[in-house]
Amino acid sequence: MIGIYLSGTGNTKHCLEKLLSIVDNSAELIPIDSKEAIEKIKTNDEIYLAYPTQFSNIPFMVRNFIQKNKEIWQGKKVFCMTTMGLFSGDGTGCAARLLKKFGAIIIGGIQVKMPDAVCDSKMLKKPFEENQRIIKEADLRLEETAGEIRKGNYPKEGLSFVAHMAGLFGQRLWFYGKTKGYSKKLKISDACTGCGLCAKNCPMGNLRVENGKAVSLDKCTMCYRCISSCPKQAITLLGKQVVEQCRYEKFAQPGNVKKAD
Repeated sequence: MIGIYLSGTGNTKHCLEKLLSIVDNSAELIPIDSKEAIEKIKTNDEIYLAYPTQFSNIPFMVRNFIQKNKEIWQGKKVFCMTTMGLFSGDGTGCAARLLKKFGAIIIGGIQVKMPDAVCDSKMLKKPFEENQRIIKEADLRLEETAGEIRKGNYPKEGLSFVAHMAGLFGQRLWFYGKTKGYSKKLKISDACTGCGLCAKNCPMGNLRVENGKAVSLDKCTMCYRCISSCPKQAITLLGKQVVEQCRYEKFAQPGNVKKAD
């Protein structure tokens, strides 16, 4: 068993880590952008694939990875996990349908609500305490789900025809242009000091520093890793300015989490 994930602000990594720590604490977690990812999938029969939902769709980077390596999925048992700020519909189903085309056996799926990761939009922003509550509820849900999986009971969230219709008409048709390929809209302001942190963290190698400033190579997968980490808040994508840098660690540090009532 192995966990493969794309995580921009840490939400998805945490959820997969939480689930697998109970299902099989010997399972290895590998970022999808790792050079090891393909070989690890080849040598494991059961794969837990986790990624954030974008407009009720899977990130293009994940879709591209599945398609480019279609030969490795034959006969693999795959469990799909998505994280979402508000609505997923069939976020798991989008990957599941594609994987099935390449011979994978879909054993289940779960869609987990987590704090919003879009740093440059006010739309889904919540108070600090509410984000803490969301994480606490997600952890309890993942613990319960892991216990059921150990009994052989796999959830099927996002995999049904009804979920497919909800995702398709709820968001995907309206925002298809945002997820059909890599984004070319990453913006870097003059506040950038060329520290290189964004280039180091980008899973696509989309950023590099030239003449003391970061530049985008127009292959952004919208993971928000660079935007949530930039010390000068100099990078934006969907909005015009950073509203809040919201990495998982901000809300989940042991000293910050309040006891449940």
